Amino acid sequence: MLKTSLTLAAALTLAAVADPADKPAETAKPAAGETAKPPKKEKKAEDKKKEQKKEKAKARPKKEEAKPTPPAETKPAEKTEKPAEPKSEPKSKEDKELAKAKAETERLTILNALAAEQSKHETVELRSEIARLKLEKELLTEKIALAAAKQDSKKTDVIARFMVEKEELTREATLAKLEAEKLSFELKTLQTESAMKTSELMAEISEIETQSKRDDYANAEPLYLDNPLKKDGTLVISDRRIPFNGPVTGTLADRVTTRINYFNNKDPKKPIFIVIDDSPGGSVMAGYRILKAMEGSEAPVYVVVKSFAASMAATITTLAEKSFVYPNAIILHHQISQSFMFSSMNLTEQKENVEDLKKWWARLADPIAEKMGITSDEFIEMMYKKTVSGDWTEFGDDAVKLKWADHVVSRIHETALLKNPDAKTVVPTTTRSAAIENGLTPAVDDNGNPYMILPRRNPKDLYLMHNPDGFYRFK
Repeated sequence: MLKTSLTLAAALTLAAVADPADKPAETAKPAAGETAKPPKKEKKAEDKKKEQKKEKAKARPKKEEAKPTPPAETKPAEKTEKPAEPKSEPKSKEDKELAKAKAETERLTILNALAAEQSKHETVELRSEIARLKLEKELLTEKIALAAAKQDSKKTDVIARFMVEKEELTREATLAKLEAEKLSFELKTLQTESAMKTSELMAEISEIETQSKRDDYANAEPLYLDNPLKKDGTLVISDRRIPFNGPVTGTLADRVTTRINYFNNKDPKKPIFIVIDDSPGGSVMAGYRILKAMEGSEAPVYVVVKSFAASMAATITTLAEKSFVYPNAIILHHQISQSFMFSSMNLTEQKENVEDLKKWWARLADPIAEKMGITSDEFIEMMYKKTVSGDWTEFGDDAVKLKWADHVVSRIHETALLKNPDAKTVVPTTTRSAAIENGLTPAVDDNGNPYMILPRRNPKDLYLMHNPDGFYRFK
């Protein structure tokens, strides 16, 4: 096949170089159903050359005709003969060129036809192979199309089943959603009903609690009487009261004196009540500070003893402007005493200490003895006639006879107690709890006995205190 192609190319080259006169006059027509592309291109080029030559031939006579004809007067014979010769010469040249071109065209046409036939002959097998491959390709295409159609059919079935399942699931999901919404609505309804019931119950509870809180308060107001002791022996105490319980310490003195000042600033005329439930006495300096606050008060300060007032507490009761006691309340007076623990003093120091005790005794005992209508020495003598220890104890009604107190009361009306005591935790007014409030520290000794540690005293201070069992101790 390659050899045939080379032969054809050589023939075409020789034909192109050959004389145009040797070319065939007519162009061979190609066989039916075949096309010869190279001859068509050569024919088009030849036709183009012919048209160009024709245009040149036509252009020349026009140029000659365009030239002006000379007038008839000047040598007409010569001018008419000259244009005749050039007309015949161009015609013969054009014919020759046309004949030559025609021959060339025919020769090329024949060569092209020959080349086409040869090419056709040589490519019969190739075209047969191509036709076979095309058929195989079409067969494969049809098989692929068939397989694709089958695949599409399967996919269509799967999609159809999927769509059916999807519709079923969608329907079930919609039903489930509606059911959930129904349950949610029912739940919200129940919650709303429950909330309403709860609100009603809470409102009732709140009303009950409010009523209970209101019931904790009495429908009364404190009574403020200039003369608090009624004829029937009832003492009326207002809310201008100051609790006085436990040992007399600096802490207790602060609490009592500040309240005296407060009530004076609030109203300097209404009485103030210092109420002693239980006090064994204590610091002389702290007690003296309370006495001076009572003396300096513009409002009258009254002392009330309900249970027990000893030593410094008894001194405060006796020296008050007015004092009121229950008949069975206990009032106890005794001499100043002092204990020295873990300390040693020489004779001179002991003498100085005794002198300080005498001075304090004179400042506290002399006013008591004077109120009783006796001397200090007689007061001491009477103490030791009652008991060996000198602790002179009297009930409230007998204490009034001795002028340790001013009035015996049968009843006490606490008008300040307007709130139910059970509504809050009340600190007991026992000696132990009051001692802790007044700055004492609870402790237990080696024998397992509980006691209270007294706060450190001033070096010049001393305790006027009833402490027979040693419950109050220095550390």
